[in-house]
Amino acid sequence: MNRILFAGLSSGSGKTAVTCACLRALQKKGISAASFKCGPDYIDPMFHQRVLGIPGENLDLFFADAKTLQRQIACYEQRCKIAVLEGVMGYYDGLGGVSDRDSTWDVACATNTPVILVVRPKGASLTIAAQVQGMLSFRKRNQLAGILLNGCSERMARLLAPMLEEQTGLPVVGFLPYVEDASFESRHLGLVTAQEVGALSEKVDRLADAFLQHVDLEQVLRIAATADSVAETIKSEAALKSPDCPDSPQFPAPDKGCLRIGIAQDTAFCFYYEENKRALRQQGLELVEFSPMEDKKLPEGICGLYLGGGYPELHAGKLSENSGMRHAIFEAVRHGMPTIAECGGFLYLQKELEDADGQVWEMTGVLDGSGFRTNRLQRFGYAVMTAKENSMLFEKGESIPVHEFHYWDCTQNGTAFEMKKPVGNKTWEGSVAGSSLYAGFPHLYFLAEPRLAERFARAFKHETGLTPTQFRRQDRSKNRRNLEVSEDGLEKLINS
Repeated sequence: MNRILFAGLSSGSGKTAVTCACLRALQKKGISAASFKCGPDYIDPMFHQRVLGIPGENLDLFFADAKTLQRQIACYEQRCKIAVLEGVMGYYDGLGGVSDRDSTWDVACATNTPVILVVRPKGASLTIAAQVQGMLSFRKRNQLAGILLNGCSERMARLLAPMLEEQTGLPVVGFLPYVEDASFESRHLGLVTAQEVGALSEKVDRLADAFLQHVDLEQVLRIAATADSVAETIKSEAALKSPDCPDSPQFPAPDKGCLRIGIAQDTAFCFYYEENKRALRQQGLELVEFSPMEDKKLPEGICGLYLGGGYPELHAGKLSENSGMRHAIFEAVRHGMPTIAECGGFLYLQKELEDADGQVWEMTGVLDGSGFRTNRLQRFGYAVMTAKENSMLFEKGESIPVHEFHYWDCTQNGTAFEMKKPVGNKTWEGSVAGSSLYAGFPHLYFLAEPRLAERFARAFKHETGLTPTQFRRQDRSKNRRNLEVSEDGLEKLINS
């Protein structure tokens, strides 16, 4: 499968805009494409999905090995002409900021993907050549195959392109000028989400038109064609027929037990790995979307909850005012409905949450903590999480890789796991776990440990003998102990 990766010298180079412009340009030319994002990013794949109409996936070497990444790409080989990968941060920036491990460069090498370096020339000229030369010589195998000038005028591009080609030996495939009213806004966790960008399709169309006008798409495709077939690399046709593939025949049909999961999906909760959703479907589970902001009750017939990350802090008032949903979730989790709550979902399960303006709002009260704003990222990046006790998803002593990315913190982060940074000696405790709950700031990635999806499904499949009615009849005191339900929350619910 032909492949190209857009990488940057640093964050803020415009990789997402360039990637979306390229994807839409390919679409306009009738060339089928799949998209991937390097690293544990939720937001950029949303943009890819809005452009292509199919989910974008993550390629992350901290969570999975090179063969898994190759297999992810190979799954699209039969139906897509090209895979477009978007890098993360600076090209060589990896673990702990001091290693190239798990960097964009590492992914490029693991998947043997040629790289086009996205460069913003603002405030520099010949120095850019020095930077690119440094990139070329920094590692013997660098995968760099071209340069694209971003946010660059035509006059400046005509000046810089021949100089860069002469000084670096890399072709300049073109430039993307500044396109008025087509920029993507940012906030504390990066870009605003795709669903919040007004007239996104029109903006991407304008970017794509500029891309087609000023970038040599044929040259980009020639560079992409130098990539080896990943199907040949993994040397296994069986891998292409694996249920891991999004276009594999069908997911298992739900059996007669209760296999419907309510998955929170709105502007407050939207951070999910597509690979996690697919892993749950492969267990025969049906994912039923609902909005904690807008819906007054949970979907009918569900026996599980998945509350993902997002921006509940920006919508705390609206979440709080929807008391019907708050009470429904309180009841469901309190009575033992199997639940995963990550980051934003974890904050939603707390007693209260401070919004961006400093106002404190009542949340579900399942857990007894308070979410509050901080002025910097908390425990940012990768970590390894080790279970201290048996729970719904984990056995005591099991360790899995996870990721944290949040400015908000909580007064009670849980003590069910030992957390450790992969670089250095920093350790801490975190997350809440019981017989029917995982809740914490760390995001889980099911490709890193496939048994997590299996265990989550097992928690409420018919083998347990539990129907929705039986969930409601479980011993409440047991669930209170296991789930650390707040006494105040119980009292409020009883009195209401």
